Amino acid sequence: MIGKLSELQKEKNEQCTQRHELAVERLRTIVTEETVNTAYISYFQDCTLFLLELENTRKKLEDGSWDSLSLEEKRSLNRILYSDIIGEKYQTSYANQDYACEKLGQEMGQLLSLLYTEIRAGIPYVFEQRKDYLTILYELFLEVYTCFEGMSEEENPVPKPEQIKEILYWYASDYCDVFYADRILEQMDPSADFAVQIIEKADLDEDDYLYEFGEYISKNELGTAHHLRNLPQETLQKMADVYTEGYRVGFINTGKDLSKKSIVNIRYSLGFEKVICLAIENFRKMGLKPVIYRAASSVITKREHHKIGYYGAIANQQYEYDHRQDQALFMDKRYVERKLEVMKTVFEQNKEMAAGVAGPAVMEIFGETPFSPEAKETAPAYDEAQRELDLLFSSRSGQITNEYIKGEERSFTIVAYPVPEIGADYAKIFDEVIKINTLDAKLYEKVQQTMIDALDQGTCVHVRGKGENQTDITVQLYHLKDAQKETIFENCVADVNIPVGEVFTSPVLEGTNGILHVSKVYLDGLQYENLKLTFQDGKITDYTCTNFEDEAQNKKYIYDNVLKNHETLPLGEFAIGTNTTAYVAAKKFNIEDKMPILIAEKTGPHFAVGDTCYSWSEEIRVYNPNGKEIVAKDNSCSLLRKEDVSKAYFNCHTDITVPYKELEEISVVTNEGKDIILLEDGRFVLPGTEVLNEPLDEAGF
Repeated sequence: MIGKLSELQKEKNEQCTQRHELAVERLRTIVTEETVNTAYISYFQDCTLFLLELENTRKKLEDGSWDSLSLEEKRSLNRILYSDIIGEKYQTSYANQDYACEKLGQEMGQLLSLLYTEIRAGIPYVFEQRKDYLTILYELFLEVYTCFEGMSEEENPVPKPEQIKEILYWYASDYCDVFYADRILEQMDPSADFAVQIIEKADLDEDDYLYEFGEYISKNELGTAHHLRNLPQETLQKMADVYTEGYRVGFINTGKDLSKKSIVNIRYSLGFEKVICLAIENFRKMGLKPVIYRAASSVITKREHHKIGYYGAIANQQYEYDHRQDQALFMDKRYVERKLEVMKTVFEQNKEMAAGVAGPAVMEIFGETPFSPEAKETAPAYDEAQRELDLLFSSRSGQITNEYIKGEERSFTIVAYPVPEIGADYAKIFDEVIKINTLDAKLYEKVQQTMIDALDQGTCVHVRGKGENQTDITVQLYHLKDAQKETIFENCVADVNIPVGEVFTSPVLEGTNGILHVSKVYLDGLQYENLKLTFQDGKITDYTCTNFEDEAQNKKYIYDNVLKNHETLPLGEFAIGTNTTAYVAAKKFNIEDKMPILIAEKTGPHFAVGDTCYSWSEEIRVYNPNGKEIVAKDNSCSLLRKEDVSKAYFNCHTDITVPYKELEEISVVTNEGKDIILLEDGRFVLPGTEVLNEPLDEAGF
């Protein structure tokens, strides 16, 4: 192994050695035992075999024999660890609630499927050599197994589900101050450098290093790494420079002092290490130490199915979706308060370190086959009380984070690149995305200012779809007090939000009414068909899509994943995308449905539901390149922070784009009632913006 354990981790491993050995010894005896009810033998043997596979891999890493394995042997071990949830095997895996509930009964099936899923969270612990974490998992499994031992069909056949639920509850509650505390700390502690060591010390010209992370490795990670090896060094450096300069310039453009910061959080997907290694060097020159933490794997630390941190391939998206609300099986107010208490304590104990966190630098990927999940009745789901608790946790955790990593002092940047799954034109698409990410910002700045000058004359903007697109919405605009010094829209060039190409504002909610409709869109890894949201006074009053035959399932899908369990959300942002080069690329390669929102939002008007773009930093004065101050940063929801901060923020922001081809018109309505048309029939018509049509003309659109 490349990574070296810290002295603290060595001590933790040593302290649990005896417990660990006793647990492993007990596991080895279970494989041949039949001391539980017949219906449960298969489940416990499957779990035990998986745990022993983890242990065998752990020993290879501990004694150094891992290093002598061939590439194919490492690849084989990687497949073995993830094989039970891949493809058709998932149908007969106890990780699949449908199968578990069929074999073990609804209530017990859900609980034991959660247990099996939590055991699978041990894969990264093996590679990080967290013997302490693995010991806890082994003991959890053995505690549950003991409840089933000695129960025959003739007597009481199985323990009551409440008994298993209680074990899972106290596991999650008791180990909050281990798993969750470590999770908070590793997001800001540069000494937690497992991934950094691999990136900086491994031979990135060989595939072996990818298997050091313990993540599932697919053709995307391998293909990306291969592609980057074949790019000129200057191209790799350009990619790294765009990424890190966007971050640096973001601080300048928002008037924040980067020199006060010492830590940058790098989030990316495996395969891009060649670029990330160069980016680390760039950041260090800025005085920033890298923090690269893994996407969470435990039910204690995960936030539903979202991947926040670094990660490899998602072995099965349906599996991730099925288990997104596993906490519903045990979550109560006491547990939520326990997590918040742990979070507060960790931040307070490390407040100087937290103050040095500058914010995330994110490198996203796109191009995977669009995923529309199956809705399963066997998958755990929050009840109304738990939804309220989840919202409470999101709100309170956001407030705690902002107390120690202040919103008005931090920034971010996001850039995206395709993966090989996007299709046969992957190399060409990759080159095109590099071009998109490095477009002439000065040209766009000038054209977008022309558009803003027109928008600043308006009281509202009217957006209408064409053909089957039902969009018909009026967006109310902030009233300028001094048009000579103030502006409503931000002129967004390539800094925090790469690539270049949008103007955006925080709309006035009151008077913002109508329907937003898009035929197909990909949001947070999930596909939506015919997504339709209805707004009244800037808030969602109705919503639907056509993903499922059952309308109730369509609404639940949106409620869970767009509204994020809120009864309604405000329109936090309205923007007009100007990146026709990106639009043409998406059409040319037929990848419109695979474009990430980061790029897609630049290819038409987009509407973000949730918080504004200025949340937690509304008091910072921000200016466009022409010197005018951007004053439309608040709405009637965010202003509630002055009375009760818990009512001001929703801790979500989801962009939804209507592509040019589905647009009839975007027009500005002035105080005099005059319409200034910005875009008509999918083309820019405002004088001074026609240059944006050149990529469309060249492509014959």
